Amino acid sequence: MNGDDRPDVSGTLEGAVIAVAGAAGAAGRATLLRLAEAGATVVASDADAARLAEAVDAARYAHGGATVTGDTVDLLDIGAAREWAEKTEQEFGGIDGMVHLVGGWRGSATFAETDLADWDLLEKLLIRTVQATSLAFQEALQRSDRGRYLLISAAGASRPTAGNAAYAASKAAAEAWTLALADAFRKAGGEDGPRTAAAILVVKALVHDAMRAERPHAKFAGFTDVRDLADAIAGVWERPAPEVNGKRLWLTPQP
Repeated sequence: MNGDDRPDVSGTLEGAVIAVAGAAGAAGRATLLRLAEAGATVVASDADAARLAEAVDAARYAHGGATVTGDTVDLLDIGAAREWAEKTEQEFGGIDGMVHLVGGWRGSATFAETDLADWDLLEKLLIRTVQATSLAFQEALQRSDRGRYLLISAAGASRPTAGNAAYAASKAAAEAWTLALADAFRKAGGEDGPRTAAAILVVKALVHDAMRAERPHAKFAGFTDVRDLADAIAGVWERPAPEVNGKRLWLTPQP
């Protein structure tokens, strides 16, 4: 898909307040741009203050008048995550979304060569940050009439390979945690069904223009462009909560 045939999402999220964790990477930048284009107020966080500032500025400049803010938040600290959520809700009057884009990868050539130090790192990046953001934002999302918690996951969580044990297990744990949040939203909705949704967007891997430039002959078969991921993220708000709550939304063929 190229820039000319992307869906027009301008105004579809007008007035929504959406937090984005891990916003400074390529996927984060694309997501900030798309959400701002759709009319949302975007509240971004990342551990890298300099890269976060660049991503926030890019989204602001691309969409004049868009409200895009950035904070460095230690998402390994549940207190800091709760403070971020409370500050956001107080400043903007509510929270309609949390998009979890905190990523990381470690792997090995074989299963036997797995380094458990990789698990120590990935457990923090891929699980603890999901725990902190979900616990911190749950109540505010339930107060919204269109609350969404979105986790970006990988197909490898469903079909682990020998060299990706730590990564796949971390992603699988993050998915399980998110599905537990979805069950909480289901129960809170009662007989009328959930008003708020937690969903998982599943990719094989992500690709962006810089990767293509570095490897011009690579095919990146089955990879999802970060702009297509951003389109899919924005599109979740167009679907009713009961339709997406507790669901894995596959952006790559399901294994």
